[in-house]
Amino acid sequence: MRQGQNRWDTHWDAGHNWALVLAAGEGSRLQALTTTASGVAIPKQFCSMGGHASLLQEALWRAQTVALPERTCAVVAERHRRWWQALPLDIPPENLIRQPLNRGTANGILLSLLSIVHRDPEATVLVLPSDHYVRNEEVLAASMHRAMRELERDPDHLILLGITPEEPDPELGYIVAEGSDPEAIRAVHEFVEKPSASAARALIARGGVWNSFIFATHARTLMRAFEARCGDVVAEMAGIVALPRDSATSYAHLCELYERLPVLDFSADILQRSPSLLKLLTVPACGWSDLGTPRRLIEAVVRLGTTRRPAASPALGNAAFLDLTADRHHARLQA
Repeated sequence: MRQGQNRWDTHWDAGHNWALVLAAGEGSRLQALTTTASGVAIPKQFCSMGGHASLLQEALWRAQTVALPERTCAVVAERHRRWWQALPLDIPPENLIRQPLNRGTANGILLSLLSIVHRDPEATVLVLPSDHYVRNEEVLAASMHRAMRELERDPDHLILLGITPEEPDPELGYIVAEGSDPEAIRAVHEFVEKPSASAARALIARGGVWNSFIFATHARTLMRAFEARCGDVVAEMAGIVALPRDSATSYAHLCELYERLPVLDFSADILQRSPSLLKLLTVPACGWSDLGTPRRLIEAVVRLGTTRRPAASPALGNAAFLDLTADRHHARLQA
């Protein structure tokens, strides 16, 4: 979905649909490509594939295929303020959820989930990262719609969106579901992180799909999984979230909590400890990439067909854009 297109189907009643974009990561594996000449490393979500909108803006537009802008949130890092503050994100200020420190993906999702539930206890939430490239947005959007609608019928599961592989890629995670019907929403059988190339081919032969880290869930269902793993943290963080947002002490309490939080990984510490919660929806091949490594970034650029230097865009404000030159197979950052 791109700026200027109709991002919302007005004939579909969104009900309690919310979307959360994860945008607090450092993008450390791409820092060689996203560091300015003066040595400033810019997280990739604040950069652009083509000199126009940033990856974060693209992800917010993608999210708004299932949720209205006023129910679209992004979790960001306070230390990245100079970058996210420069972007026109087109969501309400209260939907920008600030993390004082990075304490792993689980804590960022929990803080955001509690913020959404505080405003809408009946929320159903689509969660998606901010650093993906998707060649065919319509295919992914259709699957995201299907996941959200499935939760109206079955709110007690978390639906993972797995991407049909286009090649055996050892740099990605894989999900294998029970059964053999790729059209069905199935129980998850196993996760495999970054297998060898031969193991990746074997996984694909068994029906394995790429783990996109995009998922949909009823907020209360996911909250129960968090409570089972870290109930004390949930209770304390919920108390802070319930304080008035403009309270002088609210953010101070959050900072103090984050100083002593354990680092928790959402996949390892929450999802994989709740196997009965999980179901898989297979997304048809759609030209998806997580842009997680220089190789995958360059491959996405080649597919995008960016062969000349992009111009700076007003859509980026004072942020950065990636100068991606496909025919030379390298990338530089232009600030």
